[in-house]
Amino acid sequence: MTVNPIRSLAGQTAVYGMGTIIPRLLNYLMVPLYTRVFEQGVYGQITELYAYVAFLIVLLTYGMETAFFRYAQKNDPKIVFSNALSSILLTTAVFLLMVTVFYHDIASMILYGGNPEYILFIGIIVGLDAITAVPFAMLRKLNMARKFAWIKLTNVILNIGLNLLFIVVFPKFSSNLSDVLFGPGSGLLVWVFVSNIAASLLSLLMLWPVLKDFRIVFNGSIIRPMISYALPVLVVGIAGMINEVIDKILLKFLLPDESTAMAQLGVYGANYKLGILMTLFIQMFRYASEPFFFAEAEKKNAPELFARIMNYFVIFGLLIFLMVTLFIDVFQLFIAKGYREGLGIVPIILMANLFYGVFYSLSIWYKLTNRTRDGAYISIAGALITVVINILFIPLIGYYGAAWGHFVCYLVMMVVSYIWGQKVYPIPYKMRRLLLYFVMAVSIFFVARLIEDVETWIKMTISALMLTGFAGFAFVIEKRSISKLP
Repeated sequence: MTVNPIRSLAGQTAVYGMGTIIPRLLNYLMVPLYTRVFEQGVYGQITELYAYVAFLIVLLTYGMETAFFRYAQKNDPKIVFSNALSSILLTTAVFLLMVTVFYHDIASMILYGGNPEYILFIGIIVGLDAITAVPFAMLRKLNMARKFAWIKLTNVILNIGLNLLFIVVFPKFSSNLSDVLFGPGSGLLVWVFVSNIAASLLSLLMLWPVLKDFRIVFNGSIIRPMISYALPVLVVGIAGMINEVIDKILLKFLLPDESTAMAQLGVYGANYKLGILMTLFIQMFRYASEPFFFAEAEKKNAPELFARIMNYFVIFGLLIFLMVTLFIDVFQLFIAKGYREGLGIVPIILMANLFYGVFYSLSIWYKLTNRTRDGAYISIAGALITVVINILFIPLIGYYGAAWGHFVCYLVMMVVSYIWGQKVYPIPYKMRRLLLYFVMAVSIFFVARLIEDVETWIKMTISALMLTGFAGFAFVIEKRSISKLP
């Protein structure tokens, strides 16, 4: 029996959602805790240090996940896996050695001289996550989505459990213990990192069934072309991380009032998290779609298939945008009252993340044609836009400048990728239909802004009707396409 590819992708996306949405939603429950336990400035430290984590993980995996999928299609996956992981183990060992030797100097350089232990812990977290990246990719290659989801879920459950134990159940004991182990001033924040390290170690142990056949090997005929393919992907990844996290690193240096800079970073970081549903949707789609696109690329109807997938992706993304913005009064309860002054950035961040998701879906043109350098050029341009807007506008309008930096960057990258991709690998996207969906969703958002002052139950009712109306409209438009699915 032939399995419809879109149903297959949807099923894989749902299972990967179990491994990404549920764990990260559980992790998201740390935001209400952190914003109520930690002062704005301390939460600002969490926001900034985990921005470094995200950037460094991309650097240490240097595109090997994508290269693994590409070369495992043509070679023995086990041999490709061993070469890829051997390469990452070598570079990670060098990284950890440098962090261990120079963490005091690094801490002073980024203004954490009073807590150098934070830098050491961050280095360990990055190292462990880099090592597990290729084994997780192997699970995806083998379509072991449930195993993938179970390990991710277990990781987060342990992380949350240890956070609750150290920060909520025994906060005084934990604070005293951190002073003894790591010196005065470490406080409760250090246990956020310790919990993360413990959870990452558990993930590594749970990946043993994938790792047991691993052998350290460097086969030049395999690893050289993999690295050649991966390096432009690395550039894309670094540029992407600059787009994603550079604002959280630069904010404290660019905000005009140094005395409140970390507090403002905390407010920005907390409200940025309210866009988590869009981020999770894009991430679970990414996990499922990358191996899917490579597997379907050789089939005759691949371009039409990719175009249909884009329709559904945009519809679901806009539904998330509307759900969060129309019911922001509910979503704001996840952060403490002292952080809600930044709610105005949420619609900007949501739409910016949707643009990024569309760009990622469009990016299949340069991956399938081995033109990853073209993707790198687009991402570098986006990174430059982000940096320039941050430098120009954060001093003027604070963290709103950072939010608009995301928006403009991803909008430009999306448009350029579409125009360029259609010349290289034409895909019959229904652009008028997609634009119609965007215009309708944005119009609903602005209509909702006009009824903000009415009673809550009236506003909620109207919002629910508008959200349902958009979903119904999209269903009617897509009905013909949906009816063709077996």
